[in-house]
Amino acid sequence: MSPDWFEPIRSYCERTGPDFWSEPLNAATNGAFLVAALLAARRAAEVPADRPCLALAALTGVVGIGSFLFHTLALRWSMLADVIPIALFIYGYFWLAMRRFLGLGTAAAACVTLAFLAFSFGLTPALDALTGRSLAEASNGSIDYLPAILALAGVAAALLAIRPSTGARREAGRRLLAVAGLFLVSLTARTLDRAACPAIPFGTHWLWHLLNACVLYALIAAAIRFRRSPS
Repeated sequence: MSPDWFEPIRSYCERTGPDFWSEPLNAATNGAFLVAALLAARRAAEVPADRPCLALAALTGVVGIGSFLFHTLALRWSMLADVIPIALFIYGYFWLAMRRFLGLGTAAAACVTLAFLAFSFGLTPALDALTGRSLAEASNGSIDYLPAILALAGVAAALLAIRPSTGARREAGRRLLAVAGLFLVSLTARTLDRAACPAIPFGTHWLWHLLNACVLYALIAAAIRFRRSPS
């Protein structure tokens, strides 16, 4: 049976009905992604232009638009408009990190990215089987972002562990580690949204938007800076 793409979805605390503006904070805070996209694009466009980071900046804007559609229309198809651009950013940035931070060739970076993709899709089912419960339900869907935060922390650790460690590598590693910490705070806000409903009627998902916009901008900025830093 094919899915009903116009099925209403109520995923977040703030939504109380089917109205377009039933999630005003969740909808409005997607503007932060557009600001992050513009700021990142401005930095990436400086001579010489950084084409991969310009693409990631554009994708950050698409993330904001897709999320806005989901938090206003709240239909199954708009959920895909929300999650697909985020997934494209995650795997696109991972590939760039393999190339730019760790120095892998194009083919090697593609193979490692495919392996990371397989790991990402397999981790949640494996953890569900191990724990005997749905971790997606328990974490309000945030478990799906665990591979991303593990990858971010892993790349940061690798940069700090590489010997000889140049100043540029150490700085990039510290920056990515700080971004991983911010991402963890952001993910916590996403996870606690429903649990916070009794005390905070508008939930905490809007904080995920604001903090995650900062995360995406910081990731792009780190990639730009590393490319232009002397080794």
